[in-house]
Amino acid sequence: MRITICAVGRLKAGPEKTLIDDYLTRFDRTGRALALGPAQIIEIDERKGGGMSGEADLLRRALPDGSLICTMDERGRTLSSPGFAKRLAGWRDDGCRDLALLIGGADGLDPSLRAQADFSLSFGTMVWPHMLVRVMLSEQLYRAANILAGGPYHRA
Repeated sequence: MRITICAVGRLKAGPEKTLIDDYLTRFDRTGRALALGPAQIIEIDERKGGGMSGEADLLRRALPDGSLICTMDERGRTLSSPGFAKRLAGWRDDGCRDLALLIGGADGLDPSLRAQADFSLSFGTMVWPHMLVRVMLSEQLYRAANILAGGPYHRA
């Protein structure tokens, strides 16, 4: 199952980008044997969007055809790391070929895009900067692959 993180905003070189690249490389390596990955990030330039509605249109254009859509939203479901791993495995086992994980910009995701989603995931009721959400999501993808592989990374 290919994974595309579609995110509003351009990430410059720095510690966040280094962490994301590291976690996604680890995810690809661990997930390959589990039919998870590869993972990629598609960035949407918020300056070209024209607000939430415009950003939603740009995000829709970035979605792989037929992809399952999961929005990152504070109103979504909170899952434990093993629960997230189980959810990914379930989508894969149900025949999902492409999973799109959507991260909005500073104002979040347009309500029409949230309504279009197959699933909505929350990292809690606090609002996180969208650049940190990319890091946290990348780490959780790697953690999920490690959990599914029976690796020692996750201890609960």
